[in-house]
Amino acid sequence: MALPASWDHPGTPDHLNPYESFEPLAVDSAPRPEYGSGSLADLLPTLAAGMGVPGTSAAIPELAPADRACVFLVDGLGWEQLRAHPDEAPFLTSLLGSSRGGTGRPLTAGYPATTATSLASVGTGLPPGAHGLPGYTVRDPATGELMNQLRWQPWTDPHAWQPYPTVFQLADAAGVHAAQVSSPAFENTPLTKVALSGGTFRGKLSGEDRMDLAARQLAAGDRSLVYTYYAELDGAGHRFGVGSDTWRGQLGYVDRLVRRLAEQLPPRAALYVTADHGMLDVPFDEQHRIDFDEDWELRAGVALLGGEGRARHVYAVPGAAADVLTCWREVLGEQFWIASRDEAIEAGWFGPRIDERVYDRLGDVIAAAHDDVLIVASQREPKESAMVGNHGSMTPAEQLVPLLEVRS
Repeated sequence: MALPASWDHPGTPDHLNPYESFEPLAVDSAPRPEYGSGSLADLLPTLAAGMGVPGTSAAIPELAPADRACVFLVDGLGWEQLRAHPDEAPFLTSLLGSSRGGTGRPLTAGYPATTATSLASVGTGLPPGAHGLPGYTVRDPATGELMNQLRWQPWTDPHAWQPYPTVFQLADAAGVHAAQVSSPAFENTPLTKVALSGGTFRGKLSGEDRMDLAARQLAAGDRSLVYTYYAELDGAGHRFGVGSDTWRGQLGYVDRLVRRLAEQLPPRAALYVTADHGMLDVPFDEQHRIDFDEDWELRAGVALLGGEGRARHVYAVPGAAADVLTCWREVLGEQFWIASRDEAIEAGWFGPRIDERVYDRLGDVIAAAHDDVLIVASQREPKESAMVGNHGSMTPAEQLVPLLEVRS
């Protein structure tokens, strides 16, 4: 599948002269995720609609209906990274074309391209502006504190935070056998409850056991909707980088897991392999890692720094939002798309609509990386600031995730 022209990435300038005048990147030049036609939020509603589940619709019409469908989400498996490593993933690579009865195309993750946001988009079938998990950390308007939506800290009522039913809940109510097969550690987490609950949760530790159980869950109903998940590829990318020996070893293991599941598909079944985001490595130098904690200009007027290095929510002290926006554009506008909250909403970064309860969770200023750069916070976020591989923004390396299909 040819990529839209808007997804061409110009790369990082060889040198940035802080004294040279420039025009900030235009907010509307950012390649908006393909909400409603080719995003992660469109996948499960399309599969459920093919099973006749009320309240769902087929937003990806090229996916033919199947009585039994399994989504295998591999954390951190970007489209570009997969295509760059065919030797480590021969089975997955074969699914990029038409061999083995499969087809392959990219989806867009949605903004920001980060795990909590993407899992909520997958499970609810809604874009971030509706489900309300619009970043790694965002401000809770009720308390004024930053909330980590992956770890759910500090705790808040999950169903007040994300009130919509999941696609699995809709499917279960319609008589479809719905199941999630993942690590036992995820069974009772708030993120699972708001994003992926509905039907039956089955916990298995090893990847092989998950594949075998997912196949059995598919066969358990005349109509079945099953989700399974693998996280360790993402961890290898964060710690060691994309393309490292550890990352490539994990990709090879994922390839074997997908083949194992594909070979066990029951009749009238379809397997879809996808991911929550891609990833890119960011060099460890001052040009590529801008330290918020050491930069007085960026800190001026800022009450809270949310999000993550490549997708920041910036919360201004009262009355300072316009000045913070101006400053961030002057300092970072050649390397980041810098938008006010309303500009990002108007540009559709978070989807076609923003629920009222979500509006104040978004930063007064939103910074999305265009180049291979990060806004780190070495004192506030020491672990995150030390990561080799990063993600979150709207570049192809982060946004594009595979949609690979195998049918029985």
